[in-house]
Amino acid sequence: MAPPRQHVVLVVEDEPDVLELICLNLRAADFHTVGASNGAEGLEKAMSDLPDLMVLDLMLPELGGLEVCKTLRRNPTTADLPILILTAKAEPADRVQGLELGADDYLTKPFSPRELVLRTRSLLRRRGKGAPPAEPIRHENLVVYPQRHEAFVRNRQVDLTATEFRLLSVLLRGRGRVHRREDLLREVWGYDKAMDTRTVDTHVRRLRDKLASAAHYIETVRGIGYRFRAKRREAEEPVRRRPPWPKPDE
Repeated sequence: MAPPRQHVVLVVEDEPDVLELICLNLRAADFHTVGASNGAEGLEKAMSDLPDLMVLDLMLPELGGLEVCKTLRRNPTTADLPILILTAKAEPADRVQGLELGADDYLTKPFSPRELVLRTRSLLRRRGKGAPPAEPIRHENLVVYPQRHEAFVRNRQVDLTATEFRLLSVLLRGRGRVHRREDLLREVWGYDKAMDTRTVDTHVRRLRDKLASAAHYIETVRGIGYRFRAKRREAEEPVRRRPPWPKPDE
């Protein structure tokens, strides 16, 4: 029997020592790695080699990491490529911008090689799950087609990244139920231990922006997580009215 195919990870990093460190740890975890030292080279290799996942720095020569991410998401061939941003830019605004442009995960330097491998495996495990159900999921003005990876609001297609689509699908299938942020990290991102839950908040905010008139379906449950609003007949129990009090004897 032939051995299973190694997953190919494209690492785009302009610092040679960091590039070697990343590739060394990924190879030790049984990944095949391909390196690129600038954004233009990374974009070209992503288009030609079609790797299983990309680890992407932001501060790159020739072409910045955010532009690389945006370009890949606009191309149908690479639109679903898992992208893990690994960068020294640790400000919340940088994280938000990276996730909004379509990155699936965001890890800051200095980083733990073990965590990098964990997140890489989680992203690939998520991508390799079984085929989604064929039947569309409908909720009032929203229709989601799992196999086609398409969502429509009032017959208008919504442009979603792979992670946004998974998040919407998980919330919609569990409508009426409260999803804790930690549960969403596990169900959508594939994490088996506690991670930064701000990733969830950023993706939910972006998803709401894209859903526009259907954004109100996703409700925030303060201090816990999120809930996709159920239809009235699903969410409300019938009101049990008390029988009228007997009239006092006259």
